[in-house]
Amino acid sequence: MPKITVYNLSREAVGELELDATVFAAEIKSHLLHAVVRKQLAARRAGTHAVKRRADVSGGGRKPFKQKGTGRARQGTSRAPQMRGGGVVFGPIPRSYDFKVNKKEMAAALRSALSTRAGAGELIVVDGLSLQAPKTKEALAFLERFELTDVLLVTDDANDNVRLAARNLPKVTLLQADGVNVYDVLLRSRLVMTAGAVEAVSRRLGGE
Repeated sequence: MPKITVYNLSREAVGELELDATVFAAEIKSHLLHAVVRKQLAARRAGTHAVKRRADVSGGGRKPFKQKGTGRARQGTSRAPQMRGGGVVFGPIPRSYDFKVNKKEMAAALRSALSTRAGAGELIVVDGLSLQAPKTKEALAFLERFELTDVLLVTDDANDNVRLAARNLPKVTLLQADGVNVYDVLLRSRLVMTAGAVEAVSRRLGGE
């Protein structure tokens, strides 16, 4: 199994951790990465767009003008799509853009994403991630020590101080281990995980 150095928050090496090769050194399947990122972005779309169709337009209960003698083409209702103010044909209606990707493919894509970061040396493991106060300057001090600007932080438990300190940083995403996903791993150029988060993700994805 590959090994990785574990650091404390002062960037001092405090040990090593064995990574599960099936999770952090898996075959990278780019087609699954593409499919899962598309799925995640599609699922985020609200899909609330709508137009008034023929049945939704008010009025139109009577014939707009007589059948003959006007020189115009006959019309039966002002709701018709060819009439000004009429309904829209084939316009967008509320819908879901989400589509299915199998669970095994989702898991394989996440292993590919984590392996991409680990293989490129863009994975950092810390023994824990906690701050004394929920202040952005403390989060910035931690990031500066590790020379990080665009990063995904993954913890093994909820930490309000870290969450509050990092929420104003535009290129920092904070997730718990059970919320790690392909899009966020690939979105940020670096990945920082606590040792507990590495173990939790390995239990979730390993053994296949």
